Amino acid sequence: MIGRIAGKLVAKHPPQVLVEVSGLAYEVDVPMSTFYALPATGEAVTLHTHLVVREDAHILFGFGTQEERAAFRQLIRISGIGARTALAVLSGLSVAELAQAVAMQEPARLTRVPGIGKKTAERLLLELKGKLAEALPSEVKSGGNGDVLNALVGLGYSEKEALVAVKGLPAGIGLAEGIRAALKGLAKG
Repeated sequence: MIGRIAGKLVAKHPPQVLVEVSGLAYEVDVPMSTFYALPATGEAVTLHTHLVVREDAHILFGFGTQEERAAFRQLIRISGIGARTALAVLSGLSVAELAQAVAMQEPARLTRVPGIGKKTAERLLLELKGKLAEALPSEVKSGGNGDVLNALVGLGYSEKEALVAVKGLPAGIGLAEGIRAALKGLAKG
């Protein structure tokens, strides 16, 4: 398995890039989020990679961050979701947006991605539930709010309900006060 590739960026032709390493050039398919963050042609580049071996081809996929690669790997584990579809999802949504869509169970966000219909979006939400929590935006997890979120889920609330309750809390609130305030908000709603 090729886990990482570092070399000189030789060419960029979306969604593929050419990276030269010690005289050997690798064709690497990347999501558009990674493509837009690439340096200029001729500059040094490092990509986290995933190699897909098929009967008719060996395809190398590259990602700017380990989180993107981890999300890609979660996506391709889902039955009926291939590498190209996973790449399309990561081109249309950041990992944080995907994690938030899964936590909030919002199929509408996923159906905006070309090639993802309503049924596929619902299957993705079901299969990814609880698997991308570490990729939630830092403002949701910052301070004690991440602990409040975990406490609410531990008390039996869904991730969606817990996220809604935590969003209304002031930053830096203590754990006990945060749980009390979130439970009050949930009781009113």
